[in-house]
Amino acid sequence: MKIGVVGLGLIGGSIARAIKQHTNHVVCGVDTNPAVISAAYAAGAIDTDTDVSQCDVVFVCLYPRDCVSYMLNTEFKDNAVIADISGVKRFLAKEVAEPLRKRGLRYVGTHPMAGRETSGFEHSDADLFQNASFIITQDEHTDEDAQALLSQLAKELGFSRITACSARKHDEVIGYTSQLAHVISNAYVKSDAAQEFEGFSAGSFMDLTRVAKLNPQMWSELFIENGDILVAEIDELIGNIKDIRDAVAAKDESRLRGLLKRGSDIKETLSRED
Repeated sequence: MKIGVVGLGLIGGSIARAIKQHTNHVVCGVDTNPAVISAAYAAGAIDTDTDVSQCDVVFVCLYPRDCVSYMLNTEFKDNAVIADISGVKRFLAKEVAEPLRKRGLRYVGTHPMAGRETSGFEHSDADLFQNASFIITQDEHTDEDAQALLSQLAKELGFSRITACSARKHDEVIGYTSQLAHVISNAYVKSDAAQEFEGFSAGSFMDLTRVAKLNPQMWSELFIENGDILVAEIDELIGNIKDIRDAVAAKDESRLRGLLKRGSDIKETLSRED
């Protein structure tokens, strides 16, 4: 099978590397940066960099709006499976699912749940997806054979869990588990105290600031295109923080203990479910 990978950054590059290392499929890599193409050839991550019009499966690994533009303006093989790996799914499905279907193509939204704080092909890794989760979004129009093909391919690449859900369910969960976490981390490091922690920082600081370093262009798109869900999560967070803030300001130790215990109990329950 010939597989196209469009956008050879961290995730796209890792998909290409994983295909070459763990399968016998042929990889066609596409990137606008000639240096990246050269690096991909040198790493043995791609077999060709010609157009993807003869590929059976194409992973589009671009920013959300670039995904839309590429999928709507590129010629693909008849009946090919076209899969974006974007972190927002309703936006992509709304823009491309019907137009691609009318062209005789099988669109499937996917999201590899793996990553690093670093970006670019130079940080890609054939084993990035080992034991990670692979999300496939579906609706009444999703081609079952295409979904099954991507599920099998994901397993070959090292994913240990394949999760199928609606695009809305994906965006709701990711809005909380990923996007809100990046908002919190990014806001947290803006404190003046962040410049004066040398000698005082421990695991809590490192854990909370890990994802503060992000790609502003990509994450801005992800936040905006999932804005309704993310804003609701931010509002709930602000309310929870205000409850603790007000209890501290009022020196209401009994109320504060109750608030902290509730959070601790929830975390303990979640830990047992992991």
